Amino acid sequence: MTPEIRIVGTAHVSQKSVEEVRAAIEEFKPTIVAVELDEPRYQALKEQEMTPEISEVIRTGNFTQMLVQWILAYLQRRIGMDVGVEPGADMKAAIEVAEREHLPIALVDRDIRITLSRFWKGMGLREKLRLLYALALSLVSGGEESIDVDALTQQDVVTAAIEEFRKFSPRGAQALIDERDAYIASRLIQLGASHERVLAVIGAGHVSGVRTYLETPSRIPPLSTLSAAPVSRPWGKIFGVVVLALFLLLILALAFSGLGFETLLQAFLYWIVIHGVLSAGCALLAGGHPLSALTAFSVSWLTALNPLIAAGWFAAIPEAKIRKPTPADFRAIVQAEDFAQMRKIPLFRVVLVAAVTNVGSTVATFAYYLTVLPLLHIDPAVVLVQGFSNLWNWLIGLSGAIL
Repeated sequence: MTPEIRIVGTAHVSQKSVEEVRAAIEEFKPTIVAVELDEPRYQALKEQEMTPEISEVIRTGNFTQMLVQWILAYLQRRIGMDVGVEPGADMKAAIEVAEREHLPIALVDRDIRITLSRFWKGMGLREKLRLLYALALSLVSGGEESIDVDALTQQDVVTAAIEEFRKFSPRGAQALIDERDAYIASRLIQLGASHERVLAVIGAGHVSGVRTYLETPSRIPPLSTLSAAPVSRPWGKIFGVVVLALFLLLILALAFSGLGFETLLQAFLYWIVIHGVLSAGCALLAGGHPLSALTAFSVSWLTALNPLIAAGWFAAIPEAKIRKPTPADFRAIVQAEDFAQMRKIPLFRVVLVAAVTNVGSTVATFAYYLTVLPLLHIDPAVVLVQGFSNLWNWLIGLSGAIL
């Protein structure tokens, strides 16, 4: 018997969607209810989630990715508060009705940790910067713009929104939408093999893509591929190697330019000061403790030369010891009603300080290369022509002596 799969597209903060979910279950009489959740989000919805150790959070060093996740969750909650509906109320309603009717529940979405990891690591630098700027703008605006939540389930509105997101972040859209469409469709096909009537409660943004995959299942990639952790791009390490190579070349060029040891020492001191001041300044700007800023000042010059470590990692250590975050902070972050309240939560403050310190160190690297020669009152031609020329002649002479 061919299974019947019915899809209900919802907006996660819409009371109308909650009512539609309840009505669909009562009318369709499904043999199983599938919801757009994974195990971590299901446990969170049931208020039984397992929280990771604080030391593990700091050790991973994914501070920016974590901030993006929390801010996105906050913005969704902000919309929910504005319309008086708890985020995820549609899924919660589906679960409650299914449990009341003694129907099995299937979690058909991909693990949120895999999705966010593929989302963040899949985006290029330009996409990440645009996303961070948009999120910062949303926080500053306070979410005061009026939003017609019920319109978020209308397919033409949803399609237009998705297309805008694709223009904004093509790779991000692939991880957040396309891959999950394929994953959900694959799971629904699996459920259809053993259940007569499957009711799928999913966000309206996934309806079109899931239906397309259900109609052409041959296009669905293997679940093992969709569930795999992303392959880390080496761009961060490459950037670190390039920074180190440029710094060494600059120091060597200055050494062979005949400008003297004092100039060479000043160039090195500027490297320390520029990185220290910008990293420490960013740590303080994020609300970090003076000891965290001092740590950032002390290590930034060195971490900028090592592609495997970052100044924010070190700043997070004293910040965590002083703020003393606890596992309860995870729920407090999710329940925060505004950004100011989030900043008062110790764990959020630790992660914010670490992420912003890393930004300061990166900005410092660019600032150094743009300003070091003017600060030293050196004509770039002296370094580029005389320094590198002398360095080249020395290398030729050294290779001749060796051979």
